[in-house]
Amino acid sequence: MKPIDLKRIDTFNQNYGQKPVQKALSRVLVKNELATLFDKQEQKQHTRFRFSHAIKTLPVTHQKASGRCWIFAALNVMRLKVANTYDLANFELSQNHTAFYDKFEKINYFIEAMDDFLDADQDDRTLQHLLKTGIQDGGQWDMFVNVVKKYGVVPKDAMPETASSGGTRFMNQIINVKLRQYAAGARTLFQQGKANDIPALKDKTLEELYTFLVTNFGMPPETFDFEYVDKNDKYAIDKHLTPLQFYQKHVGDVLDDYVSVINAPTTDKPFMKTYTVAYLGNVVGGRPVKYLNLEMPELKDLVLKQLKDNEVVWFGSDVGRYGDRKEGVWDDESFDYEGMMEMSLAMTKAEELDYAQSAMNHAMVITAVNLDGDKPNRWKIENSWGDTHGNKGYYLASDSWFDRYVYQAVVHRKHLSKNQIDAWDLEPVVLKPWDPMGSLAK
Repeated sequence: MKPIDLKRIDTFNQNYGQKPVQKALSRVLVKNELATLFDKQEQKQHTRFRFSHAIKTLPVTHQKASGRCWIFAALNVMRLKVANTYDLANFELSQNHTAFYDKFEKINYFIEAMDDFLDADQDDRTLQHLLKTGIQDGGQWDMFVNVVKKYGVVPKDAMPETASSGGTRFMNQIINVKLRQYAAGARTLFQQGKANDIPALKDKTLEELYTFLVTNFGMPPETFDFEYVDKNDKYAIDKHLTPLQFYQKHVGDVLDDYVSVINAPTTDKPFMKTYTVAYLGNVVGGRPVKYLNLEMPELKDLVLKQLKDNEVVWFGSDVGRYGDRKEGVWDDESFDYEGMMEMSLAMTKAEELDYAQSAMNHAMVITAVNLDGDKPNRWKIENSWGDTHGNKGYYLASDSWFDRYVYQAVVHRKHLSKNQIDAWDLEPVVLKPWDPMGSLAK
């Protein structure tokens, strides 16, 4: 390792005097934040909220201070089926209900996973990854499918939000303390030759945390009435439904018809192969997380087919890059970072994944696209951050940003080609738990 030579600093200081752009920028930064200085006014004409192919949707939802975007996005897809069937001007499914059972299943998943590490070294990398990660709000499409197919769904008024469901940070901290306490206790019992005592510790931990969830989220309803008034002020009610009955009768048991495709152009993930991630899941024995890796033109083609079929698309992306939350725009061409700072920041999509610069971190819903001929140039996005920014909470993504930062989309199996279906049916390659494709949408 080479230390910094003080003479090099002198040279750098002298060279700085020959950089007028940087000197001017330093004056501006005295009273302005760096992140606010890079907007390109000339790009505004390319980010208009106008779309040639749009699906009529509902007012946006709000996940508040929680990482439940994947649940909100998936329920936003499902609620359209109910709203269209019964001609509703506004309708939400209970995000709290789905999050409750996801959290409880994740708790059990963690507890059961510790059985694989009872005699592992303390510094085992997978053990340490699981302990540090604990359980989170975030998730994946297949995890949503697992919860809904086991527990059903309910309208929002059957299990409304609480302060804890909308602000989960401290609650999650408590749960993870308890889970790490369980891991320590179970490993100690095993090392002491008392493995037969571990099931009792599991049961005790599971009941304590179920109680904690009920206290925070409320008790999930066993039955409820589906009561609504349509756009013509017509009243209707369907009484004494279980959550599974409501899902099957009013939404439709269709989740198994959808597949998750990704674009991960890294050398360790050849295209037209399927992948899963070790220890990524929620429901023990449920459907594993599974992806089909496709080149971006193929992924985009599937998304377009679904939109043209008048169906919105759940998708995952990295929303931390090239975004303007106030305007509701993600566009890598709208910000002149390199020109202003006079240094290159260029990385390929594969490099950003391989070197921890980018990963999927947020799930939303694609509701519209603008086509220039047969080529998309911008996409309309239904977000779940409330309606106080963007276009009443709706966002726009440029097509170039889509190429760079969209990693996943969920599409109906009917849109896949025969070759893609054959590839989907292959046994998935198992990725390490810390692979970037194991990142959770929050």
